[in-house]
Amino acid sequence: MISANNITLRIGKKALFEDVNIKFTEGNCYGLIGANGAGKSTFLKILSGQLEPTKGDVSITQGQRLSFLQQDHFKYDEFSVLDTVIMGNKHLYDIMKEKDAIYMKEDFTEEDGIKASELEAEFAEMDGWEAESNAAMLLNGLGIETDLHYSLMKDLNGNDKVKVLLAQALFGNPDILLLDEPTNHLDLDAIAWLEEFLINFENTVIVVSHDRYFLNKVCTHTADIDYAKIQLYAGNYDFWYESSQLLIKQMKEANKKKEEKIKELKEFISRFSANASKSKQATSRKKALEKIELEEIKPSSRKYPYIDFRPNREIGNEVLTVEHLSKTIDGVKILDDISFIMGHDDKIAFVGSNELAKTTLFQILAGEMEPDEGSYKWGVTTSQAYFPKDNTREFDNDDIIVDWLTQYSEIKDVTYVRGFLGRMLFAGEDGVKKVRVLSGGEKVRCMLSKMMISGANCLIFDEPTNHLDMESITALNNGLIKFPGVILFTSHDHQFVQTTANRIIEIFPDGTMTDKITTYDEYLEANESARKGTVYSMDGQEADN
Repeated sequence: MISANNITLRIGKKALFEDVNIKFTEGNCYGLIGANGAGKSTFLKILSGQLEPTKGDVSITQGQRLSFLQQDHFKYDEFSVLDTVIMGNKHLYDIMKEKDAIYMKEDFTEEDGIKASELEAEFAEMDGWEAESNAAMLLNGLGIETDLHYSLMKDLNGNDKVKVLLAQALFGNPDILLLDEPTNHLDLDAIAWLEEFLINFENTVIVVSHDRYFLNKVCTHTADIDYAKIQLYAGNYDFWYESSQLLIKQMKEANKKKEEKIKELKEFISRFSANASKSKQATSRKKALEKIELEEIKPSSRKYPYIDFRPNREIGNEVLTVEHLSKTIDGVKILDDISFIMGHDDKIAFVGSNELAKTTLFQILAGEMEPDEGSYKWGVTTSQAYFPKDNTREFDNDDIIVDWLTQYSEIKDVTYVRGFLGRMLFAGEDGVKKVRVLSGGEKVRCMLSKMMISGANCLIFDEPTNHLDMESITALNNGLIKFPGVILFTSHDHQFVQTTANRIIEIFPDGTMTDKITTYDEYLEANESARKGTVYSMDGQEADN
């Protein structure tokens, strides 16, 4: 068990947390939620001991081991992948290295032999001989191929580093596991594996994530940060949302009844306070009126942007034709003979572990890269807006936000442009911020403003939910569901894909593809059935092999 006792954290004059008391018990998985800036990651740092609170303390059951997901992707660059994972249990790793160092001695003494024997006994007791195989199982489950296990961390790409650090946090069955955005940069297969791991994990988990489907799948409890307090709810994210909305509704209804009673009493007092025969009743009602207190209903500190993509023109029947596209990068064929035709009602999710292939295809379709072979053609009625995975180039300048967005608007009126920024929660003085200093989430909201102001009827999104908080993801999700144009997108947010896409194109590691008109859940179910050796048609009926 881990508990926070009277935790207060002040940053300047602002209290991020104020006298927070909460216990996280064994066998439960807690989803830590809250608006951007509420302090979710900060609270995990306090629990892990990385950050000292202004007041209060954190207590952990004696003898229990805490593990957390490291955020520094360069910390282990000089270590091998396997060693990095095993470092998740520092005591085990230290024993392993100490005994190895003793055996390497040229002048091995009797004392060294006794010490080595003691270390061997402790090592065996901690299942040390299974350490490498257990680490390898975690790595393989997350999609790190065996031939990378002995590579140095510095030789891995960014996404693989994230997976190794996640394996490190999971290694050795920790008693308390803290995970800050564990699904970021994971492919869908790795997320599914992590979901199953956490569902079967028997100890305490506290997780921060913007992936609603993930939270619903793994969490038994929800801890909501709002107004510098943390309120604990039984149930997953959807249960919390419904419960919190119901609670507000009940409080409003209770207040309405009280307001009606107050109005009734005031009217009676007003009518009869001067009437001698009724004065006694008026006095008693006045006393009753004084006892009625309206419950204070604080609106949530969460703010939802207003995301509404309105095309300037209706799209025609001819939208996009892609024929035999191929692309090789650094000697590797990324796209191999890709062909598909897009209809005017299509919202296509591109899935698969080949991240570079999806990004490359989108860059080609957005006109930022040329294919080696093949062609593509947009319909004459189409206009495109592109959301790149890496938006660094867009903000490498000293423009203020208003000027930055105005350059993309046909209407150069400042009030008009500020309206789009206001929808994305850039109010007042925010408009004069320099784009160079914006946070990751703010830059994403700027990019969404740019896409809204474009009036395009074909939207291309490469991982738009990265860096967004839950409220912004929900708003974007709803905006795309009601968008009347066509969408090509990729995302690791399960619920986002399931509720937006009506067609799935998977690009395989070899650069080839498969194309299905189906929902995402149906697509996953068909794939799972195929893996198990049973073939189902898309309508759910068993088909002939």
